[in-house]
Amino acid sequence: MTAAPDLGTQPDFQPGTHPDTHPGIRHRLASPDLLRSVFRRHAAGVAVITARGERPVGFTATSLNSVAAEPPLVSFGVGVTSSSWPVIAEARYVGVHILGEHQAELAATFARSGADRFAPPTAWRPGPEGVPLLDGVLAWLVCRVVARVPAADHRLVVAQAVAGDPSGAGRPLLYHQGRFNALRD
Repeated sequence: MTAAPDLGTQPDFQPGTHPDTHPGIRHRLASPDLLRSVFRRHAAGVAVITARGERPVGFTATSLNSVAAEPPLVSFGVGVTSSSWPVIAEARYVGVHILGEHQAELAATFARSGADRFAPPTAWRPGPEGVPLLDGVLAWLVCRVVARVPAADHRLVVAQAVAGDPSGAGRPLLYHQGRFNALRD
């Protein structure tokens, strides 16, 4: 055992060694199923990303992150096989919508393949830069796309906020264990 400052004792584990040589460490080899299983245990906020194209496009995202405050940058991932990708790939601006716990059905609509996501009952309007803005969300941003970084069969999109509104009422919608959930008190 090796003593680590302020961490107590840790088992000796050298990078490149196989975990089977360390009793008590259970593991599975990395795979898409392992990654999905691990991230089902990670509660994430739910957002919808939109963009203006010939027709508006949008998709549900749980990969939204705040990247920096100065300048104000966000990031999200999008699959290149997504029906929204061709528009997102060319869009100068995107909308980022933080959903409330009352919007699980809206999240499901924007996650559903082949759905007409902007048809009623979805309420929306054109916002700054013509970006589709969803009504009733907790908060929204319109962001200028500054980078699209290849990441396997996805792209990591980095965008700078140019306008927004954080004044929606309610509590956030979460995604956990493969389902949309509300916070518990």
